[in-house]
Amino acid sequence: MLGRNAAAPNVRRAELVNAYLRGVYGWMMLGLLVTAVFAMFTATSPAIQQIVFGSKFTFFGLIIAEFGLVMYLSARIAKLSAGAATGLFMLYSALNGVTLSAILLVYAASTVSSAFFTAAGMFGAMSLYGMTTKRDLTSMGSFMMMGLFGIIIAMVVNIFLQSSAMQLVISAIGVIVFTGLTAYDTQRLAEMGESMPADDATAVRRGTILGALTLYLDFINLFLMLLRLFAAGRE
Repeated sequence: MLGRNAAAPNVRRAELVNAYLRGVYGWMMLGLLVTAVFAMFTATSPAIQQIVFGSKFTFFGLIIAEFGLVMYLSARIAKLSAGAATGLFMLYSALNGVTLSAILLVYAASTVSSAFFTAAGMFGAMSLYGMTTKRDLTSMGSFMMMGLFGIIIAMVVNIFLQSSAMQLVISAIGVIVFTGLTAYDTQRLAEMGESMPADDATAVRRGTILGALTLYLDFINLFLMLLRLFAAGRE
C-alpha cells in the first residue's frame, strides 16, 4: 500500500508532462497549418501579392513585425494572459505564412514538397530522440546556439557578397544546427513540463505556447535550409 501511494505522485506528474507536451505539439501543428493556409492564400491572390511584394517597405515591414512579435512573446510570456499569448502566436504564424508565400512563387512545387516532408521526417526523428534519450543535451544545445549565431552573421555578410557557394554552405550548416536544436529544445521542454504547476492552467498555457513557438521556429528554419539545398541540387 505504501509503495502504491508513493508511486501515485510520479504517475500523476508523468501524466501532466505528457499532457503538456501534447499541448506543445498540438499548438505547433496548428501554427504550421495557419502558416500553410495563409501562404497558399497569398500565393493564389494577385491582389495580396501586389500589397505584400509590390513595395519593399511593406515586405520588410512585415519581416520586422514578425521579428518583433517573436521577441515580445518570448520576453513577455510570463506577463501575458493565456488568450493574448495564443493570439500573438497565431498572428505570428499568419504573418509568417504571408511572407513565406514567396516560396510557392519561386520554387517548384515538387521541390517545396520534398523539402517539407524531409524536414518533417528529420524533425520527428530528432524530437523523438530528444524526448527519449538519457543523455544530457545541454552542451550540444550550447554548441548549436553558437552555430546559429555564426549562421546569422554569415547570412548578413552574404547579403553583400551574394555568393551562391556561401549560401550553400550556410544552408548545409543550418540543417545540422536546427536538427540539433530540435533534439535539445525537445529535451528542455520535457524538463519544463516536469516543473509546470498542476493547479495553474494559465501558466501551463503560457508554457505550452512558448514551447510551440520554439519548436515551430526549429521546424520552419530546418525546412528553409533544406529547401535551399534541394533547389541548388536541382539547378
